[in-house]
Amino acid sequence: MNQKTGLFVMPDGRSVFPVFALVSSLFLLWGFCNGMIDVMDKHFQKELHLTLAQSAWVQFAHYLGYFLMAMPAGWLAEKLGYKGGIIAGLLMVGAGGFWFIPATKIATFPAFLLGVCVIASGLTFLETVANPYTTVLGAREFAATRINLAQSCNGIGWIFGPIAGAQFFYNQDASGQSTGAETLWIPYAAVGTVVLVLAVIFLFAKLPDIQSKEEFSLDDADQGGGCAPIGNRGVILGMVWLNLVVLAASIGMIISAIVAIPSIGIALGLTDNQALLFAAGFLLVAGTVVLLAGGNKITNHSIWAHPHFSGATLAQFFYVAAQSGIFAYFINYMTSQIPPVPESWKSGMLSTWFEAHANGVLGLTDKGASTLASLGFFCFLAGRFIGAGLLKKFPASKVLAVFAAWAFVCSLLIFLKLGWISAIALFLTYFFMSIMFPTIFSLGIHGLGGRAKKASSFIVMAIMGGAIMPKFMGHIGDAYGMSAAFIMPLACFFFVGIYALLWPKFTGSQGSAPVS
Repeated sequence: MNQKTGLFVMPDGRSVFPVFALVSSLFLLWGFCNGMIDVMDKHFQKELHLTLAQSAWVQFAHYLGYFLMAMPAGWLAEKLGYKGGIIAGLLMVGAGGFWFIPATKIATFPAFLLGVCVIASGLTFLETVANPYTTVLGAREFAATRINLAQSCNGIGWIFGPIAGAQFFYNQDASGQSTGAETLWIPYAAVGTVVLVLAVIFLFAKLPDIQSKEEFSLDDADQGGGCAPIGNRGVILGMVWLNLVVLAASIGMIISAIVAIPSIGIALGLTDNQALLFAAGFLLVAGTVVLLAGGNKITNHSIWAHPHFSGATLAQFFYVAAQSGIFAYFINYMTSQIPPVPESWKSGMLSTWFEAHANGVLGLTDKGASTLASLGFFCFLAGRFIGAGLLKKFPASKVLAVFAAWAFVCSLLIFLKLGWISAIALFLTYFFMSIMFPTIFSLGIHGLGGRAKKASSFIVMAIMGGAIMPKFMGHIGDAYGMSAAFIMPLACFFFVGIYALLWPKFTGSQGSAPVS
């Protein structure tokens, strides 16, 4: 079948399916790690008596690793190639996994956050390298299909991540006391062991260093370093400025995390939210001045001269922001927003899934909701496989637009707090989110050739959106309830849909060009 479709066959007839399968194992790894993060969030809320906004520091630590390491990962990938970048990432994930052993003994929130950040830093290397690599392992017209198939392994890992988290984070001893604080390290130490084995396998594996075809910046008129076409300059500068907005917000979030340390906040006389606003505002003004002064120097050789790329970094920022917020507060939503359940449900194997809440009604326990999260990730996985099939028949930008529209509708239904309808809509958001990350990724690096590694590092860097959204959703949830917080993902999916609709215009492909 591969020879017929060319899905994993290079132009010279070589089959690269074994390489694709090996690289796809990395997607399963970071899906598993990501799946445990959101279960850990709720664990710390309960164990450390944190508010929704305070527990969002777990997501912040996770996505901070992506933000800080995306550029070094892209640089290392260019220097060492795909193989070297993958091995470096695996070793870093291993270090973060084993750190949880002493972190459990230290038993402080910052100690666990450090382990989360180190693991995420290693995953950054893997994502920066593996995502663009899957797009070149076969016929270019199936690039979006391949990256979605590989990301389906990510979905499998995401299914088992919450199950492992529920098992080790929410277990109780015979007296009913939680043992999660003592056993939290076990799944992470297991991850550390697995990645060391994978590092050895990749060390001896043969990974061809394949480049995609360069389609942009090939005009002879531009070889002397001329500026980007004047007709596109307004769009180019507008997209770059929007990227400055999210960059300023990202750096502002980092500064707010520093100010959140009590001694620093008291010394400066600022709250973390004030620090975020002041820092982001100052950086945005400074960045705008620099852009206005030097924007005319952007040439066609720059990846920022291509709106389909700069739009992808924005779309990825907002998509991951929505995804992170939904994943982070799934357990909170299911334990607080679903209607009361009958007493008959609390029986047999499901007896630990339900408990009487503070208002006296029977609802899901944290462990039950954590296990149920796997059903959400099953919907996510189903969306990946179905989406991969659709992407073989329809233009990637059009499929992305349709999925974004339905995710928008689902978020609206959750926001409206319609009981079981909203609960079903929450699961459906998993389905419609499924193809967004890989599809945005492939649309963003389309036609950039040798510059795809550099471009991919910026798209991975945009994952910082996941560090910001849970904080905002947490504040809204604390003040107005969990359903109201879903106004934020709703807005994010709207932007993703706009990018998908504009992509053909950005590239001049009319929506029919292959994605590579």
